Amino acid sequence: IYQSCKGPVVGGWYKVLDQLIPGTTKVDALKKMLLDQGGFAPCFLGCFLPLIGTLNGLSAQDNWAKLRRDYPDALITNYYLWPAVQLANFYLVPLHYRLAVVQCVAVIWNSYLSWKAHQR
Repeated sequence: IYQSCKGPVVGGWYKVLDQLIPGTTKVDALKKMLLDQGGFAPCFLGCFLPLIGTLNGLSAQDNWAKLRRDYPDALITNYYLWPAVQLANFYLVPLHYRLAVVQCVAVIWNSYLSWKAHQR
């Protein structure tokens, strides 16, 4: 389910970023990365973890406890990987190829998120 919602959501987000910050300079790429990692990534991750918990049958109370336990580690791990990827992506890659670049890196990221979401 993560992959099926990620493509349209992230693809749409990249279009919004290009409208908010048109341009391809290093400064533009840095601004896009900061918006992506400061706003989009925490929100998306905060929606993903409870969604998986719900789909796995966790009660609301257990899901909330799991989110409080797992979210900080997942967000910190996100910041080890994605800022560098996104900075390069926004600076070097044309808009119509950005989602493909992200999906290649996401193979590793999704493996981590799957592991994190299924820890007890």
